[in-house]
Amino acid sequence: MSDQATGVIHDIGYRHYEGPRLGRGHAVRALTLHSLRGVFGLGRTVRAKIIPFALTAVMFLPIVVSIAMMALMKQRGMSYSAFAVTMQPVLAIFLASQSPTVVAPDLRFRVLPLYLSRPITVTEYVGAKLAAMTAALFLLLALPLTVMYVGELLVDLEGPPRTADYLAALVMGLVLALLLAAVGLALASFTPRRGLGVASVIAVYLLASAVSTLLATTFQAMDHDTASAWAWLINPFFLVDAVQVWLFGTTPANGESYPGGLGGPAAGLAVLALIALALTALILRYRKAASR
Repeated sequence: MSDQATGVIHDIGYRHYEGPRLGRGHAVRALTLHSLRGVFGLGRTVRAKIIPFALTAVMFLPIVVSIAMMALMKQRGMSYSAFAVTMQPVLAIFLASQSPTVVAPDLRFRVLPLYLSRPITVTEYVGAKLAAMTAALFLLLALPLTVMYVGELLVDLEGPPRTADYLAALVMGLVLALLLAAVGLALASFTPRRGLGVASVIAVYLLASAVSTLLATTFQAMDHDTASAWAWLINPFFLVDAVQVWLFGTTPANGESYPGGLGGPAAGLAVLALIALALTALILRYRKAASR
């Protein structure tokens, strides 16, 4: 009888997974942490860490000067409420340089379908990216403010510490971080090229800042103070600052004033509308990319 071919089963050591099923929540948290690490270049080359850490160091420079002034001259340092507006060029550069690193690689290398092949939706994917960028911007604001507050407590100046101003600055810093992250990611997501994403974000900021300042100063020169006050709100940093003035009664960071009466609530609604619009654009962009 002739030999017949027989099949052979090889033991390759495969074992069924018997551990816990962590679910979608863990997947979203892992994606958020991975994206947050990417914003600061952690786990990447040294070159990727230069810009985020250099800009973080720049954010601490005025804090060091402020603490030194409090210690040597026994005077209050810079205002907590005005810190974000004062440092807006640094924040804008950070947003422009790092937003594309959060969204561009997945679009450029077409790996979005791999993420969505797991139990994670487009909305959850966008939420993870937004949370990571918001956390990065908030850390960029909160850490220097906290260091300045601790420095004020250690110096022990006359009078009570500015705890209320510090907490108000943290709250509005979170709002500003959310607004900037939503708009920055939405702009950067429309191109898979990092350079174009950087250019689009910084161009929008420069345009908004220039138009706001130009209109405000022009209206002020023409004695149209009300129109000048509204013109400041074109800049997103002054827009959030106007909400801070309305909610917490802080001093306007523009050195002038913001619209009174319904101006505060209008600024708050504008912030919410911009965030919603940016998120809608971001979700639609990723749904289109995922369908390809």
